[in-house]
Amino acid sequence: MPDLVNVTYNQTGKSKKTNALGMREMQQKAYEGRTAQYLLLKAPPASGKSRALMFIALDKLKNQGIKKVIVAVPEKSIGKSFEKTELKKYGFFEDWIPNPKYNLCTPGGNKSKVSAFLEFIDDKDEQILICTHATLRFAFEGLDEKKFDNTLIAIDEFHHVSADEDNRLGEVLKAIMTKSNAHIVAMTGSYFRGDAVPVLLPEDEAKFTKITYNYYQQLNGYEHLKSLGIGYHFYTGRYYKKQPDKEMSALAEVLDETKKTIIHIPNVNSAESSKDKYEEVNHIIDVLGDLEYQDEDTGVMFIKSKKSGKLLKVADLVNDDPKARDKITSYLSKEVNSVDDIDIIIALGMAKEGFDWPYCEHALTIGYRSSLTEIIQIIGRATRDSENKEHAQFTNLIIQPDAEDDDVKVSVNNMLKAITASLLMEQVLAPNFKFKPKGLDTDDNEDDNDTTIKIRGFKLPTSQRAKDIIESDLNDLKAKILQDEQMLKAMPGNLEPETINKVLIPKIIREVYPDLNSEDIEAIRQHVVVDSVIKNGTIEEQGDKKFIRMAGSFVNIDDIHIDLIDQVNPFQKAFEILSKSVTAKVLKLIDEHIQATKIEMTEEEAILLWPKIKEWVKKTGEEPSLQSFDQKERRMAEALIFLREQKRKKMQNG
Repeated sequence: MPDLVNVTYNQTGKSKKTNALGMREMQQKAYEGRTAQYLLLKAPPASGKSRALMFIALDKLKNQGIKKVIVAVPEKSIGKSFEKTELKKYGFFEDWIPNPKYNLCTPGGNKSKVSAFLEFIDDKDEQILICTHATLRFAFEGLDEKKFDNTLIAIDEFHHVSADEDNRLGEVLKAIMTKSNAHIVAMTGSYFRGDAVPVLLPEDEAKFTKITYNYYQQLNGYEHLKSLGIGYHFYTGRYYKKQPDKEMSALAEVLDETKKTIIHIPNVNSAESSKDKYEEVNHIIDVLGDLEYQDEDTGVMFIKSKKSGKLLKVADLVNDDPKARDKITSYLSKEVNSVDDIDIIIALGMAKEGFDWPYCEHALTIGYRSSLTEIIQIIGRATRDSENKEHAQFTNLIIQPDAEDDDVKVSVNNMLKAITASLLMEQVLAPNFKFKPKGLDTDDNEDDNDTTIKIRGFKLPTSQRAKDIIESDLNDLKAKILQDEQMLKAMPGNLEPETINKVLIPKIIREVYPDLNSEDIEAIRQHVVVDSVIKNGTIEEQGDKKFIRMAGSFVNIDDIHIDLIDQVNPFQKAFEILSKSVTAKVLKLIDEHIQATKIEMTEEEAILLWPKIKEWVKKTGEEPSLQSFDQKERRMAEALIFLREQKRKKMQNG
């Protein structure tokens, strides 16, 4: 199956250059917001968030009256990102030197960690503590919130927080914000939660100053990485066994041993899992070749390749034995200093967020992942800039629906959700554009450049809240739209694009932002649709004119009108690729599933379809048929029945 997403970058080197203080582009941007009491930093993996925090924290300690800094990370292994770091020799005024005694991301039980945390709070001479989210939660139980006065709390991987009342870290954060003068720096490489629960309530989120550094800025500014591909591979049976009518397994088809690869085996609860993770590791080794030996000191397995005869160095992070796990994780963190030190890593829950292997070229994930956060974190493992690669690849092996399978509904849903994840990643990874109304006095604004597109009939937001949403939260909003159950059924094209764009999308926006007025909802809706369509399109130059390919036809950019864009389904391209890549039988299963869970008709949609129904009757001389093979004709027929029923009810009621 071809890549659903393929983005090319310009290798400008901009995101890696440092200023006079030793700060990279993102870190400099974050440092500009250092005086904010509450700072939310959204930046991709490998952009340098941990060092950005060091710069901000050291300034707060020296210049802003902050006495202590607490850094909380989701798991112990990520704590190493905040260990002693030299900054002065690159131009900054202070080095980051935490006392090892108060680095609580070390082996040991929670009880001793909490005791050390409480000791740190009362120690007037100590300034920096590093701990896990869990230690912060447990320690909070025995503390008055006022103890956090004049303290900076930095929460790494902030998407682990949630506004859900059962999310303890969210409750801790809210209590500290309400009952102390603590400063907070929240950092995340992904602001999407797989469970669709908001990270913060709108009124709490509004208190944060947001610094956003997007994925395109990061990847476009690399020196070596030139392109990124995202693809899916669907299979039947077991991924490590020979496929029907093929000589090899699905895994062997997509696993290129010449590429530095992280293989994430299926979650044990997924359809793709055999429920025996150790056997799956053995099968992967069998696909690669024969185990020659395992190094006793490092835990590295040396496997002789079936294809090339080369000895492959393989790390097993699935093994739960503490001694074996400690050996191999120690090797990966301390001894992998060149491209030849490891070839393949096999993992289950590890090697995701905070895991650093710059040489990784291919993130191969087996099994559907429901969390957009997890997908973005996994992709981030392959998008470090390194001289050994020009291309990074994410491949997801997913079991395809089978009519004989009792879980066909689950399989179809998983397939559709996987495709929508790639659609979101395409939106996140593509270059950003600015949109303006065409024909206003601002046409010649000095801010205009190659990334500014002017659109006739385009609405601008009226409130600062709506402007902030468009500026900082557009991708987060798209994530919510793409995860919506109704939208999922509509995206393959069984609804008119105008219904998707004018009915479903504003409905979701209203649910997410109930405080906005109708004008701002319409402005945000237009930004979502326009941004999605333009990023999903292809812009080409012919002479002195620019054209964009939308819905199969080229349109002069100077002639774009919002009404024209509203006629395009911004999410259909991926499903067109899918339809060419799976069998007719699988495509029929997908269609049947969508039809079986059809969206109910609303008056708004029926009214929107009425002009098309009249046009259909005029053109064909007949009313649209419920028995048609054309989904759109059937939908018009349903709308006609709905409108007649509405009319009948009104007449009955007088």
